[in-house]
Amino acid sequence: MKNLLGAYHPFIEKIFETKNYPMSFLDESHRDADEWRNAARGLIRNLLSAEMPETPLDLKTHDEYEKDGLTYRHVSYAMPYGPRAEAIHLRPAGESGRLPGVLALHDHGGFKYYGKEKLTSPKDCPEAMREFKLKCYEGRSWASELALRGYEVFVPDVFLWGSRRIMTEDVPDWYAAHEDLREPAGSQKHIEAYNRFAGEKESDIAKAFNEAGVTWPGLMLYDDTRALDCFLKSAGVDAGRIGCGGLSGGGLRTVYLAGMDERVKASVCVGFMSTSAEIAMHKVHCHTWMYYLPGLGSLMDFTDVYALRGRKPTMVMFDTEDPLFTTKGQEDADRRLRAIYAKMGAPELYEGRFYPGPHKFDIEMQTDAFNFFDKYLK
Repeated sequence: MKNLLGAYHPFIEKIFETKNYPMSFLDESHRDADEWRNAARGLIRNLLSAEMPETPLDLKTHDEYEKDGLTYRHVSYAMPYGPRAEAIHLRPAGESGRLPGVLALHDHGGFKYYGKEKLTSPKDCPEAMREFKLKCYEGRSWASELALRGYEVFVPDVFLWGSRRIMTEDVPDWYAAHEDLREPAGSQKHIEAYNRFAGEKESDIAKAFNEAGVTWPGLMLYDDTRALDCFLKSAGVDAGRIGCGGLSGGGLRTVYLAGMDERVKASVCVGFMSTSAEIAMHKVHCHTWMYYLPGLGSLMDFTDVYALRGRKPTMVMFDTEDPLFTTKGQEDADRRLRAIYAKMGAPELYEGRFYPGPHKFDIEMQTDAFNFFDKYLK
């Protein structure tokens, strides 16, 4: 049988067969969950290498209106690097008092021109989102749907998407040489060309930041932590009832934010969970640079990062025909997480569910995720 790594496959396979993850809670040296979490989080924070200077949020509201039973607020806030981050802030229209809140994290999807628009239905929702939402979300704007159930929802752009993307006019002409990038901004041809450009340049961006000693997962987590800071400035959200979730790249973002930030009380990772071994040996070609954290494999498996949540409600949704992961990788990840939560004495707080079909967060899955949030945040 041929493998992705050719003659080097047995070498990598042997590494994983004999690997000891010293900072996994499954390692027999760890007994106290809180002591383990504190120690492991400190080590992971060092690997992430994304300490930033203190920067005022400078939160601004650019537009506010009601649509389909919701109040939409388009906001932006300052970042210590790159352009200002934009977000869409949703709340049931006319609702008073504090509500549970969810940070809705958009996907990668090979679609970087837009971010927050993938999960919402603002008054000027781009037509280019229609087909994308149909494929990934069964045509639904799930953040808007969740808000209608009585949540305050915050949907931010993350590093390199939407308002945080690299603008082609800021780079040399020879570097952004796609002919269709000369088409009007926002046109279908321009958007498709930008997404191709952004995909091709991912490795360049990762290499540049790695040379500077900064990791892509670290920048991703910083952006999402900053978004949570901004969300909690709202007088309408209950800071003690905060959740987060997302599909694919949004699932990856969920793993790091929920694993590393104590303020997240309940979380749903959709379509992004596998053991490190199965990704390395069989699916490495399916994942972009935003996934890879140098040095993580010397400490723990990817699943262990999510378990850093400790005794908090934690859900993973798996798609059984997901081409991004092997069946074994998903099932092994589910077993690891169940074992970790059992060892922590809280098996009831982890829930792993498998759904038929390809990589997606369809309406059935959304309904189950919403019910999970209702159970633990309402």
